[in-house]
Amino acid sequence: MVSLRSDLAEIGRRASRPRSVVGACGKRAPLYFSILALFSVFSGQLRASGTSQLLASWLTSQTNIQTWSAEVIQIRTLKSLTQPLMATGRVWFAAPNRFRWELGHPPQTIALRQPEQMLVVYPKLKRAERYPLTGNHSGPWTDTLALLEAGFPRSQSELESRFRIESEATASGIHEVTLQPRSASARRMMPHIKIAFATSDFSLRATELQFADGSSMRNDFTNAVMNPKLDDSLFTFDLDPAFKVIEPLTKK
Repeated sequence: MVSLRSDLAEIGRRASRPRSVVGACGKRAPLYFSILALFSVFSGQLRASGTSQLLASWLTSQTNIQTWSAEVIQIRTLKSLTQPLMATGRVWFAAPNRFRWELGHPPQTIALRQPEQMLVVYPKLKRAERYPLTGNHSGPWTDTLALLEAGFPRSQSELESRFRIESEATASGIHEVTLQPRSASARRMMPHIKIAFATSDFSLRATELQFADGSSMRNDFTNAVMNPKLDDSLFTFDLDPAFKVIEPLTKK
């Protein structure tokens, strides 16, 4: 698993050159973007006037969600590879904005969204990266990181400012929505996001990020459970003294 810190640092150095930014995202596609594929949808916002009845019903159904967990299959398609890369893991969410995301068995990477920070832990490497979600941290990645702030949407008004709806389509009981981030810096990293949910029960089935270089990352969710009992300890991680903790967004 490639370090999240190195990817974000590369994006920050080359933010004024979109082609390089795309290259960094497309080649490495770290866990950060996996998380974003799921939680930017839940925290991002859509223009209410363009919302279809199905999408409006999906948004309404989110008010019933206090906790959520699912298994995930992640598929990364890169232009440089003839075969896609696949990884499996699990994700947990607790309203309004806490989550735990794991990839690998045992987990090679653990991402924790806590009230004031996101923590990305690499247990085997004894390394962790801390990303503050408060204060002033400027840079092209912070606009994208801000999409993690809100958790599952609770209303259409909560979805008005961060995304535009580009298209919607229904096939075989699955409704798919294509979104475009409003933030210019976020668009340089990921011009489009897709979400897919079941029309029968409005359960989330998949998210997909499409990068500007043509690469993509898809997350398919299975065995989802709505409102399971989750212990608070699930959203913490004990960093013993052997861990090296880095704060990339404080670096110049």
